[in-house]
Amino acid sequence: MATSGSILGNSVLRREDPTLITGAGKYFDDLRFDGMLHVHFVRSTVAHGVITTIDTSEAEAMPGVRKVYTGANLGLKDFLAFPMMPASLSRPPIARERVRFVGDIVAAVVAETKAQAVDAGETVLVDYKLLPSVISPVAAAAAGAPLLFPDHGSNVCFETQLGDDVDALAGADKVGTVRMVSQRLAGVPMEPNGMVAVPNEPSPGGLTAWITHQGPHGAQAAMAPELGLEPEQLRVVCPWVGGGFGPKAAVYVEYLITGKAALDLQAPVKWTETRSEDMVSLVHGRDFVIDVSLGVKNDGTMVGLKAEVAAAAGAYPIIGAILPMLTQLMSTGVYNIPTINFKAQTLMTNNTSIGAYRGAGRPEATQMLERVIDVAAAEIGMDPVEIRMKNFFAPFSSPMTTITGANYDSADYALPLREAVAAAGYQELRAEQQRRRAAGDPKLLGIGVSAYVEITAPVGLHVEYGKVEVHADGSATMYVGTSVHGQGHETAFSMLASDVLGIPMDRINLVNSDTAVVPRGSGTLGSRSLQTAGSAVHVASTEVLAKAKQLAAHLLEANVDDIVKGDGGLQVAGVPAKAVSWGELAAAADDDSRRPEGMEPGLAHELDFDGGDSTFPFGAHISVVEIDTETGKVSWLRHVAVDDCGRILNPMLVTGQQHGGIAQGAAQALFEWVQYDEDGNPITGNLMDYAMPSAAELPSFETLNTQTDSPRNPLGAKGIGESGTIGSTPAIHNAVVDALAHLGVRHVDMPCTSERVWAAIQSAR
Repeated sequence: MATSGSILGNSVLRREDPTLITGAGKYFDDLRFDGMLHVHFVRSTVAHGVITTIDTSEAEAMPGVRKVYTGANLGLKDFLAFPMMPASLSRPPIARERVRFVGDIVAAVVAETKAQAVDAGETVLVDYKLLPSVISPVAAAAAGAPLLFPDHGSNVCFETQLGDDVDALAGADKVGTVRMVSQRLAGVPMEPNGMVAVPNEPSPGGLTAWITHQGPHGAQAAMAPELGLEPEQLRVVCPWVGGGFGPKAAVYVEYLITGKAALDLQAPVKWTETRSEDMVSLVHGRDFVIDVSLGVKNDGTMVGLKAEVAAAAGAYPIIGAILPMLTQLMSTGVYNIPTINFKAQTLMTNNTSIGAYRGAGRPEATQMLERVIDVAAAEIGMDPVEIRMKNFFAPFSSPMTTITGANYDSADYALPLREAVAAAGYQELRAEQQRRRAAGDPKLLGIGVSAYVEITAPVGLHVEYGKVEVHADGSATMYVGTSVHGQGHETAFSMLASDVLGIPMDRINLVNSDTAVVPRGSGTLGSRSLQTAGSAVHVASTEVLAKAKQLAAHLLEANVDDIVKGDGGLQVAGVPAKAVSWGELAAAADDDSRRPEGMEPGLAHELDFDGGDSTFPFGAHISVVEIDTETGKVSWLRHVAVDDCGRILNPMLVTGQQHGGIAQGAAQALFEWVQYDEDGNPITGNLMDYAMPSAAELPSFETLNTQTDSPRNPLGAKGIGESGTIGSTPAIHNAVVDALAHLGVRHVDMPCTSERVWAAIQSAR
């Protein structure tokens, strides 16, 4: 909601877009350095095997080749990408004895050109003794399953459990049960992964790493000790980044090898990933199998939820291995469920590691809940909207802790669903559905509903660095610990600083994503940037204004309470002629003779803003599909999203995030699925086979908002970056099953392809 006299709440155009549209922004692959070399990774062609021999002699003799690394000569220790995992599950940057997935690195070739490195890589000969592989978490959990790390004793790398002391389904009149598969997905950022490593910067013996990444400080902290460097010897810079979505928050062994090569050869080294490499080396998302039951009374009251989860970790467990912990935390969703039994295991599998992917553990919780609620509603003959309305938590404006331990901040969960029902014309849609069914129309209408709450700035990520400084030319600079990769931070943060200081937005610059300039930061992930870095900018700007008012009062010989913002600076209230510009204030702040006694020099303020805990955005989505019973084709007709991300700073930025999130959520419901054959070979290894939708496959989205301020930051803001993904997938999924329900179809696994839908129809018939 726009505030009178304030820029906040208005749809201000994105400052970033001219650079994006004209192509003026520089990405890591645009960087060129004198004497730059290129590295190419030779990757395993088998999912599981023992390396018996590896011959690099021909590659070493190829033109332009400067170095060929194997596990025997690399000189890096095994890499534990996520500290919560046992050290015994670390990954050798280059496989030494065993490969564990197709794409595992077996050699690295450094040459003067990329083509030379690729050509030499083709001559590396590797022999394997094949081992049996496991591709799914369910198979990895089975008795007698092949073990990826035999010394570990099992494929289990993480377990979590809640509420095993009581039967959650006791007292239920009916129980809805379903096996929910949240299939494996690839992030497919427009810009694939990569890095340029430049030695002897920022100092002799040091290294500068230019990486397409979401969190430079996290990358610095992980990489420096592996490369034998002190943190200050490793500068990490993230230039323009072409999409992140979570996978670019991981630290990759390719970074370590590229950095090591630059240090060894004392030359800049670049690695640029191909799309086919990206599909096996960039971490994947999801890959959960959930057996879930919901007990209900005949009047729709929820009695309890029971869920058992088998989640894939991939070959080398990283942060994705613990995502069931977030699913457990959010397993009550927006509903007053009295009892929950939740048990999860994460299992190592012979495929790409699972990492954070837009939503990361929270979509799985919502998918699980919203699917089983529809199943339970069908058991008692209750409308999907009605059963949800009956079980929502009552509205609250101060924090509330759920039985799973989630500390929700504020909400009115029924409000978005009421808005969505009205906007969609829900009752009219149901009437049209009945008309088609009664007429025997081969084009079936399906209406899907979902309601969700998610956690943003999760797991300790509610603290962020920020600084605002005013310069002698009257401009200002904001320094933040978050990292830009398309969200609109420059626009949002400059709106905040401009609103407080009165300095025009185009005179306010943003500095981020460089460890040499920004002292600390947690990066951009978990939909945290506005509520953390934005709040830091707001608080820092407020402190700068307070100091500037004291300085202006001193210079103008006025009472500080009479100092107000004026045109281009500060002035005495009601006396525009008695004023001082921001440039003059900044200059005076650095002049010992002009500052008040005891005032520190400079016109700047920095802090680590701490929101105290996470925030919890929420909302409701309604989706409408049409299914051709002759072919199984699903046509997505409409999608209505009502999302609540707290106080809205810039409606246009929020709408953009909603649109992107809905598209990504729909992609899981209808299109995308990373698949392997029984031997662990990828069969969706590029965009010819991996069905990532374009805009042509999507309808126009109908996006609305409610606004429930969070008490955890001065902006009242909650995250929005992942909400669309979390709310849309189950709504679309439920719509597909709803269209087929009168035929006796109870469930269709995602993605709901024509083949799967057609098979479900035939089976029901």
